[in-house]
Amino acid sequence: MSLVEKIKKLRQLSGAGFTDCSSALKEAKEDIDKAIEILRIKGVAKASKKMSREAKEGVVALFGDEKKSSIIEVNCETDFVAKNEDFINFVKELSELNNNNDSNIEKLKKTKMKNDKTVDENLVSMIAKIGEKITIGRTKTLDFPDSKNFTYLHTVVKDNLSKLAVIVSLKSKENTEKLNLFGKQLSMHIAALSPLALESSVINKEILEKEMELISEELKNSGKPTEIAKKISIGKLNKFKEENCLLTQTWVMDPKKKVKDVINELKISDLKINDFYRLKIGE
Repeated sequence: MSLVEKIKKLRQLSGAGFTDCSSALKEAKEDIDKAIEILRIKGVAKASKKMSREAKEGVVALFGDEKKSSIIEVNCETDFVAKNEDFINFVKELSELNNNNDSNIEKLKKTKMKNDKTVDENLVSMIAKIGEKITIGRTKTLDFPDSKNFTYLHTVVKDNLSKLAVIVSLKSKENTEKLNLFGKQLSMHIAALSPLALESSVINKEILEKEMELISEELKNSGKPTEIAKKISIGKLNKFKEENCLLTQTWVMDPKKKVKDVINELKISDLKINDFYRLKIGE
């Protein structure tokens, strides 16, 4: 086999460029297996340099069924790469493995993919081949007993990949069309209004503290007496909670109702929202 043929084969095997393959073969004295190892090592170095760049594009992948569903975010630098076939195939396989691993990132990274290499190894190879920073971002799995998951994808890239995804888990002994319609609409509502929590008692304290700081700063130079300013700030914080908690949000399908009102109107006595998760790429 001539050097040119070896370079061609190495390019097919590694996905690396002509110059990199040529240099690796010379360093490996034309041994293809050694050259692959050299490229892998160089790929790690190449990948690490890219880690300082920002990756805010990419896709959100949804995988699972009505009993157990998972979301995973995979970021890259450009929307062009987010539509790359190799990238898409990698994320699709990754989404299934993520669901199998219950969104445990450490376990996921060590899991072997179809090519018998780990997720981490394939991630490094993908970075070296595509030439962009690629990272695994946020993940979440919803798996509650005696419950049903409802999902929604917005701005679909391909199949189970999109720019925004939602899972919401509902618990009820009922399995009626009424419940299924509500679950579908609720997932769309969550996508549109991005609630922070189910109810005010479980909103992250840091978020509330930050909001209070912003409100206080806003009222600082208003010239209002301290007691009045305090009452206004409490009112504003309560309004923030109302607008950002799922149960007290205005129902996206009917602005005259709150989500909790719609739930009451369903008259499903054992209906409970277990949890929900909304993930938008780069947000």
